[in-house]
Amino acid sequence: MSNAYLDFLGLLPPRLLLVGTVTSITSGVATVTLPGGGRLQVRGETTVGARVFVRDGAIEGPAPTLADSSGEV
Repeated sequence: MSNAYLDFLGLLPPRLLLVGTVTSITSGVATVTLPGGGRLQVRGETTVGARVFVRDGAIEGPAPTLADSSGEV
């Protein structure tokens, strides 16, 4: 017999891993600016100016500093 809750979770899309730059920190909450200009409020410890990976409203760790490039399809 399968677990209905686990079956339901299997239907949900995977959680996205985003990368961005920390622009401010206030009371343990960091504001992260994404490459497209969007902003997220996330929890976690970091420093202003750091590039970080973000998933589910939390900082997962440092991200490498790479050149940004974009293109239209």
